[in-house]
Amino acid sequence: MAEVLCVYREVALLKQAARTQDSERPDAAPAVAIISYDEKPGIQALATTAPDLPPKSMRHPTFARDHEYVRLGTLSLLAGIDLMTGVVHASVEKRHRSREFVEFLKRLDAAYAPATAIKIILDNHSAHISKETKAWLTQQPEGRFTFVFTPKHAPGSISSKVSSRSSHVRSFATSASPP
Repeated sequence: MAEVLCVYREVALLKQAARTQDSERPDAAPAVAIISYDEKPGIQALATTAPDLPPKSMRHPTFARDHEYVRLGTLSLLAGIDLMTGVVHASVEKRHRSREFVEFLKRLDAAYAPATAIKIILDNHSAHISKETKAWLTQQPEGRFTFVFTPKHAPGSISSKVSSRSSHVRSFATSASPP
């Protein structure tokens, strides 16, 4: 847990240093991106059976929705928040395996400049430490990705900033309208 707390302290120091540098070099890109990552598997995907009803005065002042819905299976939300900028990187996948995690890492890789080191705070899920993930990481430049693992029994709200925001992102990412 001490390593995770050190990373959060590093974020505070980097933000403080960035505030003083902004006046000197406003276009300077950060040399490190620190991402707090978490996943939420088993989210029910639901769709409505009828379109929403527009508001009607004296009946219902807001949009009305039918109580019936169609189940579309379950999904997994993979999300990371950049602790320096607040940018959320998220994807909704049918499953959460090494393959999907590596795809998430590829999207992170594409989102940041090649010279930026990407430090990720994450749990010890099997997809994060699998052979497939390790093989992909060895193909990346030295120092591009660094994983900081949370303790196995740490509560989610302490170990990851994403856990506290997953319900908001989950409701946004899985809301579906009828095809």
